[in-house]
Amino acid sequence: MTGVPVPKTAMVMAAGLGKRMRPLTAARPKPLVEVAGAALIDHVLERLAAAGVTRAVVNVHYFADALEAHLERHDHGLEIVISDERTKLLETGGGIVKALPLIDADPFIQVNSDNFWVNGPVDALDLLAQRWDDTTMDALLLLVPLARANCHSGKGDFHMEAGGKIVRRRVGRIAPFVWTGVQMLSKRLIAEPPADAFSTNVFWDRAIAAARCYGVVHQGLWFDVGSPPAIARTEAILADA
Repeated sequence: MTGVPVPKTAMVMAAGLGKRMRPLTAARPKPLVEVAGAALIDHVLERLAAAGVTRAVVNVHYFADALEAHLERHDHGLEIVISDERTKLLETGGGIVKALPLIDADPFIQVNSDNFWVNGPVDALDLLAQRWDDTTMDALLLLVPLARANCHSGKGDFHMEAGGKIVRRRVGRIAPFVWTGVQMLSKRLIAEPPADAFSTNVFWDRAIAAARCYGVVHQGLWFDVGSPPAIARTEAILADA
């Protein structure tokens, strides 16, 4: 039987250096860069709260004090819990491992703080929860078709089978789907992690090898706001929409 309630706890990845967004990140973390009138992380937290999430675990490293102060000043209707990586940046996988004791949901939502999406007919997080099947999956990624990946210049990330199972882009090929930076993960996937800093790709590779990595297609707009020029393009598309 598929479908679970939207998890009440989400992890928000907000510790990165934001190198592609320079010079805007020379004096602030990327999650505080503004798009469409609000900081990127504010858009994410608003989407989480609207879907019924009540607790957000946010990891911090780069300009951590500024990010924490911003979160204290803005009420998003969420309990904010900080996973502190000030002493060492642990990358995405290591950041999840460090924060895991603070995450009181299984499965849980993980969201990158620097992506921007607009919900379609179905809330993106509701869509993940409706599709989740604990008997068959350890990871469920929200994907967008490459053709609808606004401001994105890559070759795609995943191929998807009819039942939703996904595999990585094949060498020399264009993959039809791009990861949006939003996913649901089971804690059982995080067992026996590599030491120290590493990428979430380690977990995906495990799930793919076990045929337990799935995707679901986002029904709304999505933007890869990875560089300063992408901000203006994103705002122009939003204005037209």
